[in-house]
Amino acid sequence: MKIKNIILDLGGVLLNIDYHLTINAFKKLGIKNFDELYSQAAQNNLFDDLETGHISDQQFLKGLRKYLPEGIKNEEIINAWNAMLLDFPTERLNYLSKLKQQYNTALLSNTNTIHLDFFHQQLQETHQITSLDAYFKSTYFSCAMGMRKPNPEIFLEVCKREGFNPSETIFIDDSVQHVEGAHKAGLHAYHLDVKQDNVIYLLNSLLT
Repeated sequence: MKIKNIILDLGGVLLNIDYHLTINAFKKLGIKNFDELYSQAAQNNLFDDLETGHISDQQFLKGLRKYLPEGIKNEEIINAWNAMLLDFPTERLNYLSKLKQQYNTALLSNTNTIHLDFFHQQLQETHQITSLDAYFKSTYFSCAMGMRKPNPEIFLEVCKREGFNPSETIFIDDSVQHVEGAHKAGLHAYHLDVKQDNVIYLLNSLLT
């Protein structure tokens, strides 16, 4: 297997996340069945539309209000939505720097502008950088691309823009359905079980 290119997911792979923190936060705000609306494996169209940039932040907040008691502030909703976003370990930033010297690297994330704003703020506060652009050849976010994983089209689009041959490209994600989508697009796709492994160990095992 001749690998020239590596595409990595963000949340769960590089950025530590905990979906249950957001689920529990919304339950405390009054949406008792929030885990039926949103999870790692599946989600309501409202979240899909936000992640593909088809609705604005304000439209998303308005949509969530249909499930919430009256009187909840936008700030409370945003804080609950961002609760899942945790830390970005320094060792992963250092590893990305080394990886970029040997491979063409790209970031591909299903995300939204609310999460991106919060994430970039956290990067600035903890690592004194404004984005991950310097650590990758290119970064791709579903909200800017108008499509999302696991649709094979998004993987093919990234490969087309970057000039990547899918057969020479590794993709790593912590969601099984996204890995399956990448497989359909012809990439060497691997699932990262965050409870058992981390991206550095997994990539080292694949590249040596």
